[in-house]
Amino acid sequence: MKKIFQNQNFKTMRLLLGLAVLFLMLGVGFSFQDKKHVFSREQEISIKKVQADLASGEKYSQDPVEIIFGGDVMLDRYIRQVIERRGGDFIWQKIISELQMAEGVVVNLEGPITSNESVSVNTQIGERNNYIFTFDSGVTDFLKDANIRAVNLGNNHILNFGSDGAKQTQKYLQEAGITFFGNFQGNSAPGWRTLEIEGLKIALVNFNQFSSGAVEKTLADLKEAQVKNDFVVLMPHWGNEYENYINEKQKELARRFIEAGADLVIGSHPHVVQLSETYQGRKIYYSLGNFIFDQYFSEETQKGLLVKAVFDKKNHSIDFQELRLNLNANGQVEIVR
Repeated sequence: MKKIFQNQNFKTMRLLLGLAVLFLMLGVGFSFQDKKHVFSREQEISIKKVQADLASGEKYSQDPVEIIFGGDVMLDRYIRQVIERRGGDFIWQKIISELQMAEGVVVNLEGPITSNESVSVNTQIGERNNYIFTFDSGVTDFLKDANIRAVNLGNNHILNFGSDGAKQTQKYLQEAGITFFGNFQGNSAPGWRTLEIEGLKIALVNFNQFSSGAVEKTLADLKEAQVKNDFVVLMPHWGNEYENYINEKQKELARRFIEAGADLVIGSHPHVVQLSETYQGRKIYYSLGNFIFDQYFSEETQKGLLVKAVFDKKNHSIDFQELRLNLNANGQVEIVR
């Protein structure tokens, strides 16, 4: 309710600010010729721009926008059982207030949303079905409750239930109003999408090392995305599972993608937090580790990282705050203070 009230206040302030600017232009630009107001061409263009922006709801103040990026989200196996028994609110209980304070949350969705029955529940590590995921169609509400506005689908589990599973996933997300993006075999949807919040356009681009021709596709997506957006965030699914150290291929690709136009790199897939670095003034997070996952077999897989990224359109800058996570064996996740 607080968030809605704040948004309404922002809209009202935006409208009043726009009207004030318009009246200021009218006042300053007056010259009197036969008691008629005469404006210069530049003033007329400015006034028309104000009027058009007011009509479209364009935001005047270039307020920074805060987006939280999280790692891998897997909602099958034990996590599915916890949600069924205790509800989705229980999973988010210790972190929900932090997530809702941002303008949005973006994560890697590690599997499809389908109407199929789970085949991984009650399986053991090492069994084939233990690594085949499907999430209940109701998880879109679970995601929205946590302010998750966009998800990456370009990973090695999106096709666990074939192309039909991927299509069902896109259908459920679209119906829920959750933005999705990602490159994977057989996908006809765009590999990148724009997340627009308060007039700020952020391109979300995926690199999926498990999809053929991924490098060339990602480079093409970056080239297109940077022309149409204020910022470009690359979310690669790459690297080696359970390794804290990045491999040379990751490092080479990260730098190549930044040179191609990425403003920020947020990686996933290793299931552990990997190092971060800055290249050409742009941040690279090679892996944020797990966010919601039932990998309780090691300390490293029970750690995650949230990255608060504050996008400043006016200065074209991004500020960062890192939040360390613990994934508890009861299914909950909490911030390490």
